[in-house]
Parts: sequence; structure tokens; C-alpha cells
Amino acid sequence: MTPPRLRPRPPPAGASLKERLAGARVVFRQLPGTLRLVWEADHRGAVLVVALTIVLALLPAAIAWVGKLIVDGVVEAARSGAAADRARVLRLVAGEAGLMAVQMAGGRLVGLRRELLRGALGNLVNERILEKALRLELRHFEDSDVYDKMQNARREASSRPLSLAMQTLAIGQHTVTLAALSGLLLRISPVSVLVIVAASIPAFLAEARLSGESFRVWTWRAPEGRRLNYLEWILTRDSHVKEVKLYGLGPLVLGRYRELFRKFFDEDRSIAIRRLRAGVVFGLVSLAAFYGMLAVMAARAARGAITLGDLTLYIAVFRQGQAAVQSVLTAVGGLYEDALFMSNLFAYLEIPTGGEAPRLQPARTLPRGRPQLLELRGVSFRYPGRQDWALRDLSLTLAPGEKLGLVGENGAGKSTLVKLLLRLYDPTEGEIRYGGVDLRDLDPEDLRSRVGAVFQDFVRYQFTAAENIGLGNPARVEDRGRVVEAARRGGADGVVTALPKGYDTVLGGWFEAGHELSSGQWQKLAVARAFMRDEAEVLILDEPTAAIDAEGEHELFERFQALAADRTAIVISHRFSTVRIADRIAVLHGGRLEELGSHRELIERDGRYAHLFRLQARGYLD
Repeated sequence: MTPPRLRPRPPPAGASLKERLAGARVVFRQLPGTLRLVWEADHRGAVLVVALTIVLALLPAAIAWVGKLIVDGVVEAARSGAAADRARVLRLVAGEAGLMAVQMAGGRLVGLRRELLRGALGNLVNERILEKALRLELRHFEDSDVYDKMQNARREASSRPLSLAMQTLAIGQHTVTLAALSGLLLRISPVSVLVIVAASIPAFLAEARLSGESFRVWTWRAPEGRRLNYLEWILTRDSHVKEVKLYGLGPLVLGRYRELFRKFFDEDRSIAIRRLRAGVVFGLVSLAAFYGMLAVMAARAARGAITLGDLTLYIAVFRQGQAAVQSVLTAVGGLYEDALFMSNLFAYLEIPTGGEAPRLQPARTLPRGRPQLLELRGVSFRYPGRQDWALRDLSLTLAPGEKLGLVGENGAGKSTLVKLLLRLYDPTEGEIRYGGVDLRDLDPEDLRSRVGAVFQDFVRYQFTAAENIGLGNPARVEDRGRVVEAARRGGADGVVTALPKGYDTVLGGWFEAGHELSSGQWQKLAVARAFMRDEAEVLILDEPTAAIDAEGEHELFERFQALAADRTAIVISHRFSTVRIADRIAVLHGGRLEELGSHRELIERDGRYAHLFRLQARGYLD
């Protein structure tokens, strides 16, 4: 695995010019990677844009030169009165018209190719971001810093890569234009070239400083940006509206939203005002330079030292030269800012992954179709950055086909154990073996394909009812017969047949014509989703009856017992009526295995399980 590239940081606001240039060198290292993305997105379009840009870069000098020839030709024709001189002027006018037509058409064509390239490049970058998200591990999604990197990358994904490439191209175009104009200007007034450059440098330095500050504001804003989005989410989602109205949370949440937005607005306004101030000041400097040199050249023309055409050429070239230099420097400032934002994208794409890769290559394999012995040997685990143990010294063996119940208070380690069994995390100490093979030596995709699960926080896909069930086995999601059978076996067929369009009904409230379900109905679909995976060797049910009534619970476990008949099963539940169907029940407390046995054995032992069971039973009796 290659080491991650260090994310460049913009120089501080008070940095010296040397520090800024050093920071710029680091930032511009993002350029090769960005240009590779452009090439991959549309290399033919990129070549065409470059070729047209070169042509467009040379046209201003050619048009200015033809303009000089026209003025001198008009003066000569007026002096001589010759028809040939007048005809020559008309040919020059036609030539300039042709050059202007080429410039206009070329500019429009470049604009068209730029828009097409923007779409292709934006799609490519978004695909890379999503592909990276698929390679991230659970630990990354539980890390706020990774979320910040992802948000920064996604926010500018559709615009910054192309902008950086176009800024680079603009620098090349205006540099070529400036070189061609300078060639014309040198024959009239060499000192003018130095004046143009000197008058534009202060504006560039100011723009580079403001670009760096703008980047810092946006980068530091990422955590608060997520908070702003969350506040908006609270006020706009149906899952929150009941409590928002019941407790009168609206004014409080909206007030926090306004306060945070006002902070963002004030930061943006400050930078915008400083940009305006700098633009006005340095624009006046450029104007003073232009009219100062124009006065000098006009005096020379009045003395007859240069022709009227030379003066006309000087005016056009000086103005265009000033514009070219300012465009180059502005593009460099924009390039600097774009490259800073691209560093966010590359920092996200280079987050180290591969922690789920099997330790052995090739990965170990196991026979499929029947459950294997599952062993936990001295398993301990603590989450990254935490000092307390989520699980400690847990040893447990499940025979093939055994049904295990897991009970314990919130935070006892039940869900953590499921994460370890799915290899969403690896044990900090100890090992988990399936079929005698350490999970870390198995291919994670192969391992997970052997497991069917219903989680407490199951996903409510804003897709059709058929897709909500079929996603339990993506390869068979279009197999309507298989989906219908899974719905029947999972007890969701009654829910689906009552929908307006049956299996083709779009569920949820996010999209037009979406049909919302109750929590219990959603959970039945989640259970049916697990029944799509007939080849599963291990079943995990994490609080599968949390959102259904007692009758639904009874029906579910009749179906579950049929599904799990020849499979290893792990059932996590706070309802003791649920876990008592298990062959054995494991009681977790503080991350440790405190008790293990059948329901009858644990009741007779009169320990923690018996105490919790009696408390729950008393609640039903009362």
C-alpha cells in the first residue's frame, strides 16, 4: 500500500511571499492528477479544446496587426487617392472580418466542448468518490474526520477538476497571446511590456491571498456544514416532525440554523468585500499605467515619430496585453484555489483502505451449503480512539446449526459482536474462526455472502416493494418469483398486496407517488429481505421484533424457525419470549460473557438472566 499523500495546507494569512510560493508549489502538485482525470474523462474533447485554445491565443495579435495595416492603408489611400490602395484596404477589412469570425466560432466551439467535458469529468469524479466509499470500512464511516473529507470532496466534485484544467489552459492561452502581443509591442515601446507586468503583480498577490483564505474558510467549515445540514434535516423529515411539534423544537432548531448560516454569510461577505476593494484599487493602478503610457505614445505620434497605425496598434496591443497579463495572474490565483480544493478530493481518494483484505493470498476457502463450526477464542475489542473495552476476553463455540440467543443491557457488546462476526471490524485481541479458519484469512465478500441478517436499524430503501425485498440477493433482484416467495416466507406478502401497485409500488416519502409504511411493515420487508438469501449458512437477527406486535412476533418466529432449521442462528433481543427459543442463551454484561446456557438452565441458576427475565415478566403481569 502506498503511503497517503500529505494534504497541502494553504499558507497562513500573514505568510511572507516566500512562504506563499512554497505553499503554491505544494498545492500545484495536484495538477498532474487532475489532468489525468480530464484525460480519462474525454481525451478527444481535451485534445480538441487544447488545439482550439492555441489558435484562439494567436488570433488577438493577428487581428491587432491587421487593424494597424487597415489604419495605415486608409491614411495612404486618402493621401494617394489610388484605387489599388482602396482595394487593399477592403481586402484587409475582409481579412480582419474573417479572423473575427474564426475567433467567434472557435470560442463558441470551445465553450461547447467545455460543457461536454464538464459533464463527463463531473460524472467520472463522482464515480471515483462513490467507488472509494464502497472500499471504505465501517471504521471510516464512524470517523467524523473521514466524513469531513468526503463532504469537502463531494461539494466541489462537479466543478473544481474542470475549473483547474481550464485555468491551466487559460494560463497557457494568455501566455501565448501575451508573447505574440509583446512581439508587436517591442517594436514600438519595449518599456511598455515591463509596465504591463509590473502594474498587474500586486493584483495577483492580493487575489492569491484571498483565494487561500477562501479555501481555509471552506475547509474549516466542513464540520459546521454537517451541523447545518443536520438542523435542516430535523425540520424537514417526517421522522422528526412529531417530536418537533410536540416539544415545540422549531424555534430552537431554526434559531441555531440561522445563527450558523449568519456566521457563514458573514465570513463570505468579508472575503467578497475585500475582493471588491482590492479589485477597485488595483484596477485604478492598471488604468493609470495604461493612460500614462498612452500619453507618451500619443505625444510621439503627434511628433510624427510613429504612424497613426502604430498608435492604433499600440492602443489595442497595450489594452489586450494588460488584459492578458491580468488574465494569466487571475488564472494562477484561480488555479491556486482550485488546486487547494482538489487536495480535498485526493486526500479523500487516498484514505488508506484494505483493512478488510484477507491476511493470506489467495484467501482461504470453505465448502458452501452447510454451516460450519463458529468459534470465538479470547476475543477482546475496543473501538479506535477509545480506551474502554467493548468486548473483553469472550470465548464461545457454536456448533453447526446451533441457535444462540444474545441478551444484555444496552452497551453490553451485543451489536459489537455482530460487527466482528461480519468482519466489519477485526478483534483487538483473540480470534474468530469459522470452519476452523480465522475470519481474517477469508475473503470478506465470501464470508458475508454466507450470512443473512435483519438489523435493528434496517434500511428503508426508497425503491419499489419488490426491490426492497430483492436487495437481499442483488443477483436475483429482478427475479419476481423469488421475490414473491421471499415475501411469503418472511410474512410480508400481506403488506405488499395491500399496496396500490403491489410489488411495483414505490415506498417511502422521498419521491413522487411514494407510499409510506409503518415501522412494523418496514420491518416485515426487512425480514423478507433476509429470506432472499437461501444459501445463507448463518442467520443474524438483531432485535427483529422491535417494531411488530405480539401476534406478528409469533408469526415471525414460526417462519424464522423454518428458515433457520439447518442453519446456525444468532438472535439478539430484549424480549425474552424471543430468545428463549434458542438452544443456548449468552448473557453479556460490560462486554464480558457472564452466563451461558439454555433458558431453563439460566432460570435455575438464578443469576442475571433470571433477574432480568422476572423483571420483564412482572411488567407483563402488572
